[in-house]
Amino acid sequence: MYREREAVRHRSSKAVQVAVVLALAGGAMAPVAATARSAAPRPTSVDGLWRMEGYGAVLAIEGGRMREYQTTDVSCQKGFSARRTAPGEYQDADRTLLTVRRDGARRATLHASGSAGDRQLRRVAELPEGCGTAMPKDPVTAFDVFWQSFEENYPFFAAKGIDWHAVRDTYRPQVHADTTRDELFAVFSKMVKPLHDAHVAVVDGDHRFYQVRPGTTVPSEKLDTKVKNHIVRRDLGGKKPREFASGRISYADLPGGQGYLRISGFAGYDTKDPSYAAQLAELDKALDTVLTPARTASLKGLIIDLRVNGGGSDALGLHIAGRLTDTPYLAYSKRTRYTRPQPVPVRPAKGVPRYTGPVAVLTGGSTVSAGETFTQALIDRPGGTVRIGEATQGVFSDVMERKLPNGMAVGLPNEEFLTRSGRTFDGAGIPPHLRTPVFTKEEFEKNRDSAFDEAVKVLRASLPSHD
Repeated sequence: MYREREAVRHRSSKAVQVAVVLALAGGAMAPVAATARSAAPRPTSVDGLWRMEGYGAVLAIEGGRMREYQTTDVSCQKGFSARRTAPGEYQDADRTLLTVRRDGARRATLHASGSAGDRQLRRVAELPEGCGTAMPKDPVTAFDVFWQSFEENYPFFAAKGIDWHAVRDTYRPQVHADTTRDELFAVFSKMVKPLHDAHVAVVDGDHRFYQVRPGTTVPSEKLDTKVKNHIVRRDLGGKKPREFASGRISYADLPGGQGYLRISGFAGYDTKDPSYAAQLAELDKALDTVLTPARTASLKGLIIDLRVNGGGSDALGLHIAGRLTDTPYLAYSKRTRYTRPQPVPVRPAKGVPRYTGPVAVLTGGSTVSAGETFTQALIDRPGGTVRIGEATQGVFSDVMERKLPNGMAVGLPNEEFLTRSGRTFDGAGIPPHLRTPVFTKEEFEKNRDSAFDEAVKVLRASLPSHD
């Protein structure tokens, strides 16, 4: 599953996430290693070789080009490439903007448009061994790179009770020079299946293996349409809400003076332009229409429905959170197995109306990826936020997509998203404050929406008493 964080296709679209940026393969690029080793760059230049701390990659920058090398202890392969558009700025094939900023002689940061947080870069003298030669494409080599990629980067083996070394001992003897591609795909799928991680995927062309947490449902267009029709008919009395961002966002005023904001994803807002800037522009059009000065002043509570949300850009979720507070606060912190937690703040939006009253967030097992990081970004929101429904899917990290020497690929998470107290919700998901059924067969058959009804009741109860 690739994180568009649309989430279940999860190209993180975790599409504007760095996770996807690091998965993109670009066109040919002139070799940079020899020059970078022999000539020190100018103090203001970002040219040279940079190790991306905690992400198993080295960036080679020279002559207006950026090239990623995906590395493990047993492998080095070319990853994405990008072209310089301005000093320190590069753009890949999907128009993701990559900004490199120096922090002294040997340190720098990398920011990808649409990502929450930055990547730390450390200057290195040369590329790792093997980066200049093509790797063997045999099944055993592919197995070793696959296993090592998880061994070095996957953070959740202990939490999920998986002995990854025992997994290698079980499956490596099954792989040999004559193992077919289909057989190898099956082996890889069996190895990761016990993880029950929706951000783990095995990919061979159109052949994909991924799975969601047991007992949950994959967000899909079919499910989204069914849910949308149920909500319009049952909760909104047959009145269709106003839609924005290619239908990914909708809004309706409720009879009791409350508002209902449904968000089915944090990507795909502009279907013609994949850039983060285009998605953000569409989001702002929606928010400017919904959160007007009159409405923010009069709302008696806001329901935010994320129960079918396929994910996308974490930064878009943070942008919405900035419209819901007058006070800056910590959304979450991010870390890899090799880096310290990096605080990610919510900053109040400037120059626009902000709603700071009570919020009810509806979640469920089909709340995935960026839908979850947005939910997490509202946990410590001033003004009061109550979660209603069921636990979210339990996948937060950007997706690290690794190429395998035989042309297959694997996606895996390598980050933890931490609360202020250091807690992570990976695996189990973010629990609700108030648990209700979410789009079960019985809910549909009996024309119920228990989470919505509970949210309306809770928000009414939060109003000041005039007795």
